[in-house]
Amino acid sequence: MPRIFAYVIHRGGVADDSAAELAAAARKVDATASPVAIVTGWGAELDAACESLRPAYSEIWKVGNEALAYPNAELVRKALTSVVPPGSMVLVLHDHFGIDLSPGLSVKLNSAFVSDALAIEGMDGSFLRLVRQEVGGQFSTHVRCDISTGAVINVRPGAFKALEGGAAGQVVDKSAAAGALTAKRRYVGTVVAEAGDVDITKYDVLVSVGRGIQEQDNIHIAQELADAMGAAVSCSRPVVDAKWMEKSRQVGSSGKTVKPKVYMACGISGAFQHLAGIKGNPFLIAINKNPKAPIFQVADVGIVADLLEFLPELTNRIRETRCAAAK
Repeated sequence: MPRIFAYVIHRGGVADDSAAELAAAARKVDATASPVAIVTGWGAELDAACESLRPAYSEIWKVGNEALAYPNAELVRKALTSVVPPGSMVLVLHDHFGIDLSPGLSVKLNSAFVSDALAIEGMDGSFLRLVRQEVGGQFSTHVRCDISTGAVINVRPGAFKALEGGAAGQVVDKSAAAGALTAKRRYVGTVVAEAGDVDITKYDVLVSVGRGIQEQDNIHIAQELADAMGAAVSCSRPVVDAKWMEKSRQVGSSGKTVKPKVYMACGISGAFQHLAGIKGNPFLIAINKNPKAPIFQVADVGIVADLLEFLPELTNRIRETRCAAAK
């Protein structure tokens, strides 16, 4: 069995919530595995991120370099190639950065590559059995990956239930092994998302609508449910692209990152770009009339129903329950 590493992203000195999900994915490969976290960056933020991983990983490899102060996939790929032992397995989050990083990393490591894995079924000799989806989530594909020379696997956000902490990890400085780092591309700047009338990042409960809402005039159905629950309405990118809601309400890799306690995905297929914006492992309720929608793979509760019929009924039940409780 190859040694398993998890490349962990961080921001502001705090490791991303996906770190615990990658640890859970590693246990699916090997129940006895003790995966090693690899964190790249520079300065105090890198040190803080490594410290925040100590409860989740028994070993954390720190790769510090001033060139890594901003996450540039070209530079990170060079750094990981220098420090990861041949024949290892590297787990990477399947987000925009992971998609940029991983294919080239597998080439540099001379290993197999699997993108957007949403389930790991176990080993079959030297082959790892995984499940990924094709054609926009319409089909589940069962694949066998030869990991005899190692592998780079992109893990879908939210696909693996985060493990509880319990380790007392040791931070190991691997910065010297990375050597000098140069790249042909450079960081230019960050575009801050526009502010809106409602800050969806502040709400514990979100009612999020997707393409399944069908038209702008139907959004009031979700708003009525949100009002009954004391929640806010958010959305996926197709709703913003159709100009049915403002950009500030969008959840996802090209929108806002939210961390609610409860997330209701209404008519949302469950593309990784949307799931990447949901952090903190909320209780996820999916409502979709397509029983094969990818969102059901990561939902805690899945409801196959027409949301235009289901949401008003749910709103009425909530109102009735609150009225009865108030008497």
